Amino acid sequence: MVGVRLINLKKTSLKRNPRINEKWIQEQISSDPSILGLGDLILKDIERNHRGAGRLDLLLQDPDSLKRYEVEIQLGKTDESHIIRTIEYWDNERKKYPQYDHCAVIIAEDITSRFFNVIQLFNGNIPIIAIQMNAYEVENTAGIALTFTKILDEFELDLIDEDEEVTEVVDRYYWENKGSKETVELADRLLHLIKEIDPTFELKYNKYYIGLTKNGLADNFCKF
Repeated sequence: MVGVRLINLKKTSLKRNPRINEKWIQEQISSDPSILGLGDLILKDIERNHRGAGRLDLLLQDPDSLKRYEVEIQLGKTDESHIIRTIEYWDNERKKYPQYDHCAVIIAEDITSRFFNVIQLFNGNIPIIAIQMNAYEVENTAGIALTFTKILDEFELDLIDEDEEVTEVVDRYYWENKGSKETVELADRLLHLIKEIDPTFELKYNKYYIGLTKNGLADNFCKF
């Protein structure tokens, strides 16, 4: 196309660049967490102190789901100490703030095969995302271009086939006897708050919990 000029990008090593350090990377992500490709996250904290375990590089949060991301940054290749540190920060945060969902995130220039071997040992029991960070020199400028590519996504274990839980549907009378009329009325009042946002929700009385339906379909974003 006439008038369009191709710009050459030369891949460069951040670890060997004397002008770049992890703090600079932190600042770039802090100013715009969306560059990670994890959504429109917000910055909750930077260099968050973990007593006896060092400092968490970044704590990010989804403003809608409130899910939190514990982010560890490493220049160069992933190594065992950074992997353990990432998991340790995630574990500390989820224990301290159990009201939120948490996910560990490790960012490095080279996600090694050894990293995947270590992660496989946890068999999907630790939600972790691996993001490969690449840097490029832009011709005729002193700037650096960064790209972030998710190469390992969070893995969630689901119930499948014959292991799926079959939920027995009961009625309001069952729950009034299992609990009390007052507790069921409390569920009614909470449903009223939900209906102020979306009037299509209704209560569904299951054997082990009272759930929600939206337009007749189960939508249990909360349970009673």
